[in-house]
Amino acid sequence: MTRESTRASVPATTGTVTTAVPARLDRLPWSRWHWMIVIGLGTVWILDGLEVTIVGNIAGRLAEDGSGLDITAAQVTGTAAALYVAGACSGALFFGWLTDRYGRKKLFMVTLAVYLGATALTALSMESWWFFLFRFLTGFGIGGEYAAINSAIDELIPSLYRGRVDLIINGSYWLGAIGGALLSIVMLDTDIFAVNVGWRLSFALGVVLGLVILLVRRHVPESPRWQFIHGHGEDAEKLVSSVEREVEEEHGRPLPAPAGEITIHQRRSIGFGLIAKTVFRRYPRRAVLGLSLFIGQAFLYNAITFGFGTILTTFFDVPTGHTGYYFAVIAAGNFLGPLLLGKLFDTVGRRVMISSTYLLSGLLLFGTAWLFGSGVLTATTLTACWCVVLFFASAGASSAYLTVSEVFPMETRAMAIAFFYAIGTAAGGISGPLIFADLTESGVPSETVLAFQIGAGLMCAAGLVAAFLAVKAERRSLEDIAEPLSAARDEAEPSRG
Repeated sequence: MTRESTRASVPATTGTVTTAVPARLDRLPWSRWHWMIVIGLGTVWILDGLEVTIVGNIAGRLAEDGSGLDITAAQVTGTAAALYVAGACSGALFFGWLTDRYGRKKLFMVTLAVYLGATALTALSMESWWFFLFRFLTGFGIGGEYAAINSAIDELIPSLYRGRVDLIINGSYWLGAIGGALLSIVMLDTDIFAVNVGWRLSFALGVVLGLVILLVRRHVPESPRWQFIHGHGEDAEKLVSSVEREVEEEHGRPLPAPAGEITIHQRRSIGFGLIAKTVFRRYPRRAVLGLSLFIGQAFLYNAITFGFGTILTTFFDVPTGHTGYYFAVIAAGNFLGPLLLGKLFDTVGRRVMISSTYLLSGLLLFGTAWLFGSGVLTATTLTACWCVVLFFASAGASSAYLTVSEVFPMETRAMAIAFFYAIGTAAGGISGPLIFADLTESGVPSETVLAFQIGAGLMCAAGLVAAFLAVKAERRSLEDIAEPLSAARDEAEPSRG
């Protein structure tokens, strides 16, 4: 089996090697092995969506007398949320650097362990400072997950399927959000669980699910692309040969010949200075694209979801205990977008789909803002409008992660994901709440309309940037999209922008 072939790792030795490993991976048909990667790496987003949604919904319960924690609802949605965001940004940058240096597998095991440990200790909170500390550390782990997992997925999934798989995996966060919204209704029912028990069990359930994911993840291999660049070429060859045998046995036919080879000057590590120089000097237009996509989607989501419950309760008198049902509906729209549109990113193409999903979601949100300001919407019709907006926005937001994970050289991949994720998360999680909180809580329709318009405007701007700068990466090898820094070539390659 594949996992047996990777147990005895050959010590790293550097030199110049010629390998067909990337082409061999890209020409594989879909198989059980790929499903194992998707389940082992991708399902953690379901867990993240579950936990983040639960935390938002239990804020009021934590503030009640008898919850076992001396904390206010504002501290849960304000201080704790900001610390979670700060942890995610810090973790993405820290673990992203380690992922490029020490490998994908080591880090996606470590980051999940950090995430699970911090979540478990959050459930044991008796003091507010303890709750704040472990919310930060939970974010620290999940930020690292984004860098380690997205880089591993793109390097293991064949180019024919890379776009749709990446989008669906990132969009699966919203499956967890649906579960979290509905689960919180049960966990907060004092006829079932005591005031000081239900919220703790919510975190404990997340830990149990995470442990199951950790068991599956043990069998996900290291990225062969990372291995052959960092002096583990023999391990990479053994791993790919093992996978090829499994796939041929499953499909009952021999695989076609790989499309080509690449020659690499192996090196054990890449300096941070070279990474930064590559991203911003060699590929400046791609850097602008990544920043635009992440910031646009961050502000759109904050324009809608940050004040979601407040808007429903303030303008439509929806009881606080019922907002979870509405959230489950818009979460479903978020998941269906990547699920149904994902294939088009591999067939119609990245540029058309990225720009159109950003522009459509922005324009639809402008329309929703106008209807809201006109006073013609109800809680149900507003939720329906949000559902349509987020159907397209979720596919666009997921494509932001796909974009930054495939348009930069392999040696910089995890760090690039970490950097753009950190910028987008900081913009959405820090600037967004500061801008939108007063607008959505004021009770003045025109101010909430302004919040919608800001998010819509930035989303449309990002869509226009994508229309001009998006890279035609569909069905292309990662090495063709951005040549590795370690690749042997006769002369220096000019900037690709």
